[in-house]
This record gives sequence, structure tokens and C-alpha cells, in this order.
Amino acid sequence: MLEGFNPDTIKDLDGAREAISRLLNLVEALKAQVDQLQAENQSLRDENNRLKGEQGQPAIKANKKKTGGDNYSSEKERRSRKRRRKQSKNDKIKIDREQVLDVEPDILPEDAEFKGYDEVVVQDIKIKTDNVCFRKKKYHSPSQGQTYTASLPLGYEGQFGPMIKSWIIVLYFAMNVTEPKIVAFLQTVGIYISAGKVSEIIHSQTGQMHAEKTDIYEAGLRSTPWQQIDDTGRRVNGQNCYTHIVCNPFYTVYFTKPRKDRLTVLQILWGDRPLSFCLNELTFAYWEQCGLSKSKREALTHLPQEQRLTQPEFETLLKEHGPELGLQQYKWVLEGAAIAAYHTQEEFPIVLLLLCDDARQFKRITEILALCWVHEGRHYKKLTPALEYHVQIVDQFLTKFWAFYHQLNLYQLDPSPADKERLTDEFDQLFSTVTGYQYLDQQITKTNAKKNELLVVLEHPHIPLHNNAAELGARQQKPKQNISFGPRTQNGSKIWDTGLTLVATAYKLGVNIFDYILDRVSGAYQMPSLATLIEIKTGKSQLEQTFQSKPP
Repeated sequence: MLEGFNPDTIKDLDGAREAISRLLNLVEALKAQVDQLQAENQSLRDENNRLKGEQGQPAIKANKKKTGGDNYSSEKERRSRKRRRKQSKNDKIKIDREQVLDVEPDILPEDAEFKGYDEVVVQDIKIKTDNVCFRKKKYHSPSQGQTYTASLPLGYEGQFGPMIKSWIIVLYFAMNVTEPKIVAFLQTVGIYISAGKVSEIIHSQTGQMHAEKTDIYEAGLRSTPWQQIDDTGRRVNGQNCYTHIVCNPFYTVYFTKPRKDRLTVLQILWGDRPLSFCLNELTFAYWEQCGLSKSKREALTHLPQEQRLTQPEFETLLKEHGPELGLQQYKWVLEGAAIAAYHTQEEFPIVLLLLCDDARQFKRITEILALCWVHEGRHYKKLTPALEYHVQIVDQFLTKFWAFYHQLNLYQLDPSPADKERLTDEFDQLFSTVTGYQYLDQQITKTNAKKNELLVVLEHPHIPLHNNAAELGARQQKPKQNISFGPRTQNGSKIWDTGLTLVATAYKLGVNIFDYILDRVSGAYQMPSLATLIEIKTGKSQLEQTFQSKPP
């Protein structure tokens, strides 16, 4: 009935247009409420059926992919079209052997002349065993009463050579193959190995690389003054935990923790070290921003100032000499003291700019916070207007939204003060729009309130406009999570984090992960470490000159 209806065409007699717009918004609000109640009603029905020993409504997926629904991707709008050109791979293929093929003599006429060769490159692979029987010489000294036996080559300890160990690690972490399937693959080749031995190799060999992960992280933090961060869920021994992903163009690291609050994020940015706490001007400024009362702040001034304390020491001090605090106030006090200690320490790189989504745990930790434009666009994608008129309004606004985004992309290529001022004005104009669609206008107001965080790129044009790199890092561990159902111990979770870090960072640096793992497992150490490669690729970053270390 309302298809093609446009209230702008109505003559505004005695406020008729305004009244109709309000009625349309009421229809949208009631439609949203009905959808919510229907979903809640179905959920209650399913639970009631389960309590009676029956099943809930089956989740039957459609045969065809839906164009709408829960698809909030903005890749089509975000990406600019690029002409794809197919390139030859022959110059990258290593030739292992050559074979000359001749024409059957019976079919050649007598006057046929040789005119050279037509080359065809065919790729193939051989998978075969390389089992070795080492005959270790041994000597006995009667005078010393001691026997001397030759040692096995590096990497051959434990009845399995470095090639098998390296393939097991690469298959497990880089290709998401489960341990039983790794056993099955090796047995088809002629290797006799148990599932327990495969698990032991994964844990022992990857466990030796924890120090490399630490070095990668520190080198990555020093490579640029800005970092990207995100988190995703992971089950550890059946318990809900969170994998935190920190990255930039040169590395990706993973940390799995039981929580994802601000103190956890701070601990991760601090190199996953135990937190320290300190009271200074930064601490009291943070408490004031959080809303801690003046009386509480004054009571805390009696505690030691400019002194680094461990968490047990600081909590004991608060308990014995601090004021009475509620749970939220206690959390603010800990956060403020920890953030102040982080920004005054000198032993670990301090992150000056953090690019992330709008989650509250990422805020107030760093000097500068930049928000992801793709995440912001997702809020508009989630709007589900019931009326065609409002659908058109949302589509029109999204067109302007992504047009502005592409202008920011162009600004990054050639920034100038004039363009900076122009884009700031255009942001104000775009996000002060009043469309008449209530839910859209509310979202526009929320975006306008994030102006400083969304326009950080105007001051620092070298940072990305989106947080896709961190999100892709989160997605890379998801298939492994879905296939293996998560580690069963905290040590296993740490092994996962290290293995995924090595794989993701090697990929970004253009390093063959199998060659790298083999170099480490065999004990050769002829390849430079990934941390060293990060330092080589970045050198002394000139980007650091554009930032000044200030409190958040």
C-alpha cells in the first residue's frame, strides 16, 4: 500500500507532512518491536519443547544465499574496482628436471625439418619416505671406564626427522589439519606414527618458539607507532575465553585470555607482562574522566606517588589505606593506576595510536584512538526499515557515506591542509543530516559524536581507514577453532597462539613457513628470525617523527 509513497510530495497543510512522518516512524518502531517479540516467542517455544523432551524449531538453511538478512558486509562499497590481469606463473616455477619429447618417427614425412622446441611446464610432486638407519660408532676407554657414542644430527631426536616434524607443525597450524588426519596422511606415505606422538611433536617443537613470538611482538610494536587490535571468542577446555589479535602490516600476534576487559587489553599491549601500578597526574586525570568522585580522589592522594607497584602490593595498599570503593570504582582505580604506569615505563614500546572498533575496553588506553570506518558503516547496514520509502533513504545516505570514505582514501595519497579542512566541513555537513527516518537519524547522531576518532586519518594519513587486518587475523584462527574445538589446556592455548603468530607473520613478511619451521626444527638457524626481518623491512620508521608521546 505504501510502495512508492513519498511524504515529501505532500503539501504541508497544518503540519500534515510532519504528522505523517511521525506515523511512519511509529510503524517502523512497532514493526521492530513485533520482530523482537516474535523472536523471543519462538525462543520460549523452543525452550518449552526442550523441557518436555522434544526439539526446538530446526535451523534449516536456505538453498540459495540470501541477499539481505544478516549480511552486513561493506566490501562491495569499500573497495574500488581494479582491472584484473592474469599473469604467467612460469617464471616463478622451479624446474627440477627436463625431458625431451620427440615426434613418433613413423608419422614424420621425409622432408620434415627440426625447428626447435615448444616448452610446456607441468607441475608435479613426489611424496616418499626418507627413512635413515644411523649406525653410530661407539668407543670404549678402559682407562677411563667410559663409552663414547656418536650423536645423532640436529633435529633427528625422538625417532622422527626434522622434515616430518616440520610438516606436522605446518599441517596443523597453517592448513588446519587435525591430528588424526595428520596421522592418516603420514600412514599413507609409509610413516608409522601414533596420534600421541603427533601431539607431542606439536607441543614440544612449537613450545620452543615462544621466545620467537615475544621477539616478533616487540619488533612489531617498534615498527610503527600505531597498531590494530581486535578480539574473538575461543573455547579452552570447554570454557569461554577470548583471543586478542594485535597487528600491523608487518606482523600478527595472538593472545588468549579469560577476559577482554581494559586491564587485559593493557596487559597485552604491555607485552603480556604482569601489570604495574603507579599514582601520578595521569592516574588522577583518568579517575576524573571516569567519574570517580572528588572525595574518593582526594582520599587516594595519601597513597605513595610516582612509585611502581605490583598488583598484589597495590591492592594491599588500597585495602589498608584507601577509601571504601564499590566494584566499578575499584575497577576505575586499578585501570587508572595501570595505564599511568604503562605510559611512564621505558622498558617496552608504548603504543601511541590504536586502531580498533568502538568497543569500550579499547578506549582511554592510548594517546590517540582511531575508529574503523567499515565497523561504522556496518551500523547502517543493520538498519532494517519496513517501509520502501525508508529503505530508499538509507540507501541514499549509504551512497554518500561511502563516497566520503573514498574521498578519505584519495586524501591519504596526497594530503594537504586545504583538503583536510574541506573534508572536516563535509563530515560535519554529512553527519548533521536529518532524514526523517528516526532510526537512521539516531545512528547519524552517534557517528557525529565519534568525529575525532573517525577523522584521525586527517592528522595521520598513513594509518588504515579500517580494521580489516585485525578482523582477518581473527578469522584465520576461526577455522582451526571450528575443526579442533579448541585446546584443552592453558598450555595448549599458548601453543596455538605461538603457532598462529608464526604462520600469520611469516605470510606478511613473504617467508615460506615450511622453510622457516624446518630451519628451526633442524637446529640450522640459517634463516634470520621473523623479528629480525621486521626490523630489516621497517628500519628506523620515519612515522615515529609524526607522533609525540603524550598521556591518553
